[in-house]
Amino acid sequence: MDLARHNHLSGSSFFFSKIGQWQHLLELMVASNVLAMVLALAEAGSWQALQGLRLLQYVFFINWVVLSFSAILDRFQDFFNRINQVTALLIGFILLQVIVVLTTCIANLLQHWGSYFNLHQFNRDLLLAGVGMHLSYGILLGAFCLRYMYVRDQWLNQQYSELNARIQAMQARIHPHFLFNSLNSVVSLISLDPDKAENMLISLSKLFRASLQQLKLVSLNDEIELCRQYLFIEQIRLGDRFHVEWKIPYSVQQLKTIQIPLLTLQPLLENSIFHGVEKIGGACQIGVLVEILQNQVSIVITNPYSHDTIKSREGHGIAIDNVKQRLRAYYGNTVKFQTYSAPGLYTTVVSYRYQTNNNKSGLTD
Repeated sequence: MDLARHNHLSGSSFFFSKIGQWQHLLELMVASNVLAMVLALAEAGSWQALQGLRLLQYVFFINWVVLSFSAILDRFQDFFNRINQVTALLIGFILLQVIVVLTTCIANLLQHWGSYFNLHQFNRDLLLAGVGMHLSYGILLGAFCLRYMYVRDQWLNQQYSELNARIQAMQARIHPHFLFNSLNSVVSLISLDPDKAENMLISLSKLFRASLQQLKLVSLNDEIELCRQYLFIEQIRLGDRFHVEWKIPYSVQQLKTIQIPLLTLQPLLENSIFHGVEKIGGACQIGVLVEILQNQVSIVITNPYSHDTIKSREGHGIAIDNVKQRLRAYYGNTVKFQTYSAPGLYTTVVSYRYQTNNNKSGLTD
């Protein structure tokens, strides 16, 4: 989902929200501990003079500051996303120094209380002891952390731009032969059955209007409706030898809350028809099953096949490979793409952990 968030947050202080992700936080913590080691070693002057207790003090102090900084940024992520990067950088730097000062003062207070169990002799000088030195550390830590986050964000921006361009290119070449087959069918129907030809053109226009839209996620319900338009065209073209069995035991409202990349299922159905209907004589049936369990959706497509066609299927996988890459671009390692073959039956299973869609907007007309 980082790709969709990146498109939405383009031009904002997106790099501040990165710290809330475990991978980036872990990288920052490792680098911070290295910084603690460098500071402790610089203070000791040599490995022999390095004190373990002093090193632990640096580690605890820096880790506490970084974790507190991360928690605050994660809590106010929406605020940082609404402002530009320069302002966010300045606020973040000042926030880090405030955390350093407060941490130093609280540590001094606790140290005094632990030594005397009272605050009678505690004064301003004791409260602010070491603040100047720790602020210099804070400035160094702030420059280090924010520079890391900025460089990381620039690298991610480049990755997202390349990924976006690659996915757009993949989406643009999903259905080449389908267009020609459909147009040929329309031409043959114009004189025989003008109404069917008209309905076929309407369905075809809806499909290609969707294919020309900007890369985005749509609801599973919208994707299924597009597939129905596609299968309506194929039903007219193939006639009685083609039948589809839908098994979707969920309401339209439930399907609208699940997101899926636009035009994901249609290439899978097209592949099933190409290998499971057109190359096999007689009546054939394709099955489509949708299962939703917690935050995971599984889509199962079955079609007949013969041993003569299964080898050709292996060499006809450009569109299917594009579907895999587009799904993984959005949902990462949660995507499972599996195929099974049984006597006369070929099964494709696609599953992923979905994000709910609370927006009412779907495909535009």
